[in-house]
Amino acid sequence: MLQKLKIQNFKGWQDTGTVRMAPITLLFGTNSSGKSSIGQFLMMLKQTVESPDRKAVFYPGGKNTAVQLGSYQEMAFHRDVKNKIAFEYTWDFVETMKIKDPVSGRSFSGNRLSFNAVVGLGDKDQHSLILDNLKYRLFENDNNEGFSIGMERRSKPGYKVEADNYPLRRYPGRVWYPTPVRFYGFPDEVVAYHQNADFVQELNLRHEKFFRSLFYLGPLRIKTERLYSWTGIEPESVGYSGENTVAAILAACNRKISLGYKKTAKPFEQIIAQKLKEMGLIENFKVNPISDQRQDYEVKVGTKGSKDLVDLPDVGFGISQVLPVLVQCFYAPHNSIIIMEQPEIHLHPSAQAALADVMIDVINSRENGKDRNIQLIVETHSEHFLRRLQRRIAEGVVSQDKVSAYFANVSRVPAKLETIQLDEFGNIRNWPEKFFGDEMGDITAQAKAAMKKRRSQSTIKGDA
Repeated sequence: MLQKLKIQNFKGWQDTGTVRMAPITLLFGTNSSGKSSIGQFLMMLKQTVESPDRKAVFYPGGKNTAVQLGSYQEMAFHRDVKNKIAFEYTWDFVETMKIKDPVSGRSFSGNRLSFNAVVGLGDKDQHSLILDNLKYRLFENDNNEGFSIGMERRSKPGYKVEADNYPLRRYPGRVWYPTPVRFYGFPDEVVAYHQNADFVQELNLRHEKFFRSLFYLGPLRIKTERLYSWTGIEPESVGYSGENTVAAILAACNRKISLGYKKTAKPFEQIIAQKLKEMGLIENFKVNPISDQRQDYEVKVGTKGSKDLVDLPDVGFGISQVLPVLVQCFYAPHNSIIIMEQPEIHLHPSAQAALADVMIDVINSRENGKDRNIQLIVETHSEHFLRRLQRRIAEGVVSQDKVSAYFANVSRVPAKLETIQLDEFGNIRNWPEKFFGDEMGDITAQAKAAMKKRRSQSTIKGDA
């Protein structure tokens, strides 16, 4: 699970500051305030990790990727290529990482890794990205003990490898000029030229595993169809636009999910149907094969007040938009991080509020007797979504430490990502100005206009 994140000189952010990432992390802000950039940056790093080009420091994306960020100039703060993009993040993992130094015999272990790096354009070649430095730190929970190791670019060709609290032992007489892999990786030469650096390969693998746990769902989901084909292949996710939603439902036919400790586990499709019903969107939900001889399936939905089941395209657009959200939340494997933009889009206010309850169920959900340990990073505009979370915090349904909320304030220059301070009673101690519009201003203006109109009408009647 992602614990902390900080980004500097990326798009509209000169410095996000350190962002505390909770099981439910909310990002609010006006249009074009930069809140989407945070998820985009993480997905760009994921694309880079999964890119076959080991020499590419960043892979900004292409036609079929989650994000397409263009050139370095388009990514850099104020489009100034002199600005270097710096970033750091901390994440934890279930399996403790253990390292033993074969030279000194000392042992190290930890369940958290922090990573930071700085990337910019080359001094001479204004088209090539250069990694200035990278650094890992392994530690246990919030204990600052542990050790760190990194690579730093030298004035001469190559990089210098340095470690803190872990003396590296070089093989004598070897001259080498190592170059990092992408933005995060130690090359094979680090292992080859040291007697006690085999563990850096595991650092690389831990980093890659972390980014494999990231999933993204965009703000506009694909339109529904009357028939869906499924060949039996299990998709990795519902897709960036929800294009694999029905395939994911079918692939999960043997899975059972419970919505909390000691709660009954139910079949996957039943969980999805239950959530849609609790949100007030449908009464029934079925995925049926057309015939035994075909690989085609139909999604049938029963709406309120109707005895007949209809095809998915024949119901409200909001259902088609929220279905991929629900499926992705419960379909993702254990220890996943799900980034979502506007999951509430096209939903009426009561359904938006109910969606917050779904998110609470997701982070509490279990499968095969274990916590699924799902983290949700949600960009949203919904006041109703936030209000329901505030209520659930006050009721003790979800603890305040499991919710983290931020507001992208563009009224300041440079823009600032401000913490929304939620207390144990669900109160917000520092409501940003006009957070959800000028509600009190509208109420006051309405009252004044109504009073003026009544006076005008009374004057007309008096003259008559």
